[in-house]
This record gives sequence, C-alpha cells and structure tokens, in this order.
Amino acid sequence: MIYSELTRRYFENAACAGAETGADWFRGEAGSRERGTWVQFDVHVPPDGGASIRCVRFLALGCPHVIAVSQWVAEHAVGTAAAVRLPESVQALSARFEVPVEKLGRLLIVEDAWAAALRRAGARQQTVLQRNA
Repeated sequence: MIYSELTRRYFENAACAGAETGADWFRGEAGSRERGTWVQFDVHVPPDGGASIRCVRFLALGCPHVIAVSQWVAEHAVGTAAAVRLPESVQALSARFEVPVEKLGRLLIVEDAWAAALRRAGARQQTVLQRNA
C-alpha cells in the first residue's frame, strides 16, 4: 500500500508514543490486539488546569494509518478543552490522512479510545465540582 506523505511523517515520528500513569492521567482504550487494531490514550488533565489537556501519550497496535492518526490526535489535543470529541472528526481525519474507505473502522477505534479517556477525565471533573458546590 502507498501511504500519503502526511501518514508517513506522523507514523515515522510518533513522538507522543508511550504510556503514562499517575495523578491526573486518564486512560482509555478500544479495539482488540487479537483482531489487529488496538489504541490506548493517556490524557493529562490536572484539576488546577480547568478542563485543559496538558499532555497526551498513546499506544497503538495497527496499520500506519492508526498510528499516524493517534499521533496527530495526541499532538493536536494539547492545550484544548478536554472534550470527548476528537480534535477533528473521523471523516476529516480520514481525508487528511487519505485513509481508504475499508480502513475507516480503524479510525473509529481511535475515536472510541479517545472518548473513553476523556469520559474518565470528565467524571473526575464532575466529582471535583460536586465537592466544591
């Protein structure tokens, strides 16, 4: 398969690859290693930082598109509001990275992993707000 220049660049330079744990890190994962596509995001949202994402790390098992898109999401989410939605829609990411239609389901796994991590961060924010009320 021939990959776009953008896909190759993000795949080869996945600077945000890795895992993090600890206070204010929220993990979400989706997919299945057995089925060949699995993604995990670790998102740092400190309580004193409001709802702003400070850092993102990811682990991914899958094709170069999955790894490239995961890297792009990790890189572009920093400094944004901690929202369950990706920084860009799956359709927009598919076009940006020239993902073939038959691989679109893999990007949905990226989206599901992201949503799982941010739901955990949101649950913590709700707890903090309830304590302060």
